[in-house]
Amino acid sequence: MTDHRTAQGVPVTPAVPAASGGRDLPAFIAGLPKAELHVHHVGSASPRIVSELAARHPDSKVPTDLEALADYFTFTDFAHFVQVYLSVVDLIRTPEDVRLLTFEVARDLARQQVRYAELTITPFSSTRRGIDELAFMAAIEDARKAAEAEFGTVLRWCFDIPGEAGLEAAEETARLATEDRVRPEGLVSFGLGGPEIGVPRPQFKPYFDRAIAAGLHSVPHAGETTGPETIWDALTELRAERIGHGTSAAGDPKLLAHLAERGIALEVCPTSNIATRAVRTLDEHPVREFVRAGVRVTINSDDPPMFGTDLNTEYAVAARLLDLDERGLAALARDAVEASFLDAPGKARLSAEIDTYTSAWLTP
Repeated sequence: MTDHRTAQGVPVTPAVPAASGGRDLPAFIAGLPKAELHVHHVGSASPRIVSELAARHPDSKVPTDLEALADYFTFTDFAHFVQVYLSVVDLIRTPEDVRLLTFEVARDLARQQVRYAELTITPFSSTRRGIDELAFMAAIEDARKAAEAEFGTVLRWCFDIPGEAGLEAAEETARLATEDRVRPEGLVSFGLGGPEIGVPRPQFKPYFDRAIAAGLHSVPHAGETTGPETIWDALTELRAERIGHGTSAAGDPKLLAHLAERGIALEVCPTSNIATRAVRTLDEHPVREFVRAGVRVTINSDDPPMFGTDLNTEYAVAARLLDLDERGLAALARDAVEASFLDAPGKARLSAEIDTYTSAWLTP
């Protein structure tokens, strides 16, 4: 798919666009101010960064050649994706690696006019590999502050439990997310990722209860590779405020009605769902059914370099699947802002920027 990111420079605010005079949706999307709510920290490592980290750690099986990386990031199913993902996680071994990755992810987001992003981070994957927990937190916070100062992109963190690592990982993640001595300033939410099959959601209830009591929002993955019952568990047991993916919700009209009535947004990642074989083809993606049911949808990139995509590409996919023009895309961008955990003044500013940009684009 075409990458519409700017090749050079990262403007903090785009110039007012020239009048469109016609539907040039890729150009409109490229300049549209956006928020991204479902994008993974390690999964956002660009091929350049993965190659550099692999060269630093030659004992890894991850290739350093960029063409070989493209083949490496071709997945046979979700289990294979997790295996490859964890091999990249293993390249993040020092606080310097963490800082480099985090700052470069912010740079790529800023190039796409992402003003605000909630980046999903799995600290257990790093602390269990020997990175000091305080050094880890200092690295992500230093990168966050530097990125906001240089690029104007605001980053916030979602700490997620790697479900495949069990309750030990849940306990450690909950501690890192709630202990005042360790918890980073930018943390806003608590999640659950990894495989769903064989990893029931209810077992993680005590850890989500602790996180919610500490003021964090609940945003577990659910219904990506399992049925609607996993989403119900995330709602009832984990008190989910948004659902990561939620792909299988389309199979349960009662669930769709519940999501719509409660205003619970789905973090939809179309290309990811195809790459991991959660959905067979884009034309079969259930996003249309979500919208028809009145469910709030946000569009996200998940693990963009691994899936050969970015947020601009995902907006272009959404435009095709939902038959959206510029106003429809702007509404989609505003929905992401509204579903975010950005504070009220920040939401108002970003929504106003989206409206100003769109109005200027459409003015003859």
